[in-house]
Amino acid sequence: MKQFDDIKILQQKKISVEQLCEAPIKLEKLTGDLGINNGIVDRNIYRPQLALTGYVDLFTYKQVQILGNTEIFYLKSLSKDERIKAFQTICQFPIPCMILTNNHKLEPELLNIAKKNKIAILNTPFETTKATYLLSEFLDDQFAPQAVVHASFVDVYGVGVLFVGRSGIGKSEIALDLVERGHRLVADDVVMLTKKRESIIMGTGTSLVKHFMEIRGLGVIDIRQMFGIRSIRFQKRLEIIVELLEWNEAEEYTRTGLDEAPTEIMGIEISTVKLPIFPGKNITVIAEVVAINYLLRTYGYNAARVFSDNLQTEITKNIGPKMAFQDQRHISFFQSDNE
Repeated sequence: MKQFDDIKILQQKKISVEQLCEAPIKLEKLTGDLGINNGIVDRNIYRPQLALTGYVDLFTYKQVQILGNTEIFYLKSLSKDERIKAFQTICQFPIPCMILTNNHKLEPELLNIAKKNKIAILNTPFETTKATYLLSEFLDDQFAPQAVVHASFVDVYGVGVLFVGRSGIGKSEIALDLVERGHRLVADDVVMLTKKRESIIMGTGTSLVKHFMEIRGLGVIDIRQMFGIRSIRFQKRLEIIVELLEWNEAEEYTRTGLDEAPTEIMGIEISTVKLPIFPGKNITVIAEVVAINYLLRTYGYNAARVFSDNLQTEITKNIGPKMAFQDQRHISFFQSDNE
């Protein structure tokens, strides 16, 4: 799709330890504001088990360091001098921060070493496995590729539908009609897409536009205030794109739906429907059908494929010197229903 050919990908190169403190793992700053502005440039996290023993050849010190039960109890098993030496071994590197899980604390001597090297020390009440998972999710999100597109994004029957098309073609009006029919607006006009993992794209609005919508000839309206909290969503997975096109008699549009041409966004293929529009065509109802048809396909039923198979079976059955193929009534006998 032309609209996505030259899409600009945005991606953070660095976040601060202070931003990391927003992660949902209840981080406490054991070194106060010291090291809070240290930069984190890697989405991965590291457990410095070998580094504490003195082997630092493969020590990835630029990553967030996690000290769980294994690391803490290893340090406690050492004598005081050995413990200080082991901790100094890793603190000689420019580590952005260390996170102690299970509410562990560091001895004053070790905490002073971290302060001297301007390394932020944080702790969390979560156990190591859960803390690692939540931190990985947070860092993946912070460093994820993002893109801004001009579109309307609506949750239709639980399916994230992105309406794209030229400016003024009616994307906002369709979104408004869907909201009035009970569906939920995610964003209008400016949609921010974020790549999550390897096969998921999430969409949301911007902090400025939020759930405001511009209707030409009417002006700006607030969907949340007008239709209530049930009419909006703050985020939704992008599952299908509906490209709105102006009807062109010379153009050939799909009649069966067998030939799919997905759109690639940030390396992920998204199912796409090209929808020609003209005055009098009920695009809102068609949009609902697009969403329901997507759900049917997701759960294993493809109407176009079933129809094609039925047609092929009928053709095969009538091959030969027999009578030519004739379509038959769906029922063989009309009962006494004369309404």
